[in-house]
Amino acid sequence: QLQLVESGGGLVQPGGSLKLTCTPSGSTFDVYAIGWFRQAPGKEREGVSCINTEDNDVRYVDSVKGRFTISKDDAKNTVYLQMNSLKVEDTAVYYCAADSAACSDYLLMSWDHKSDWWGQGTQVTVSS
Repeated sequence: QLQLVESGGGLVQPGGSLKLTCTPSGSTFDVYAIGWFRQAPGKEREGVSCINTEDNDVRYVDSVKGRFTISKDDAKNTVYLQMNSLKVEDTAVYYCAADSAACSDYLLMSWDHKSDWWGQGTQVTVSS
């Protein structure tokens, strides 16, 4: 069974930065993509970014391109989401997600309603 544990959320002013961390534990044999989706109050889930575990191919939702960077450190078995130039509309609970499908634009879109595995989430609040 795969477990995903997120950390790094918090309160930041608009224009600020945060770095989220996801640490998988358990069996990762069937995982081909790992990344993040978010859910803001009163809004639907939104796939934010994913990275392939094998070839490091990455995808981003249009609203975060140029501001967020996903990366992974295989030695530490950790996935990161560096979030820069944060906006009020980035406020949400961010969930680490993993999937047996490869990272793609389609996978990101599908994360708005399902993913094979996900964590408990970490709150990101962007406010002045």
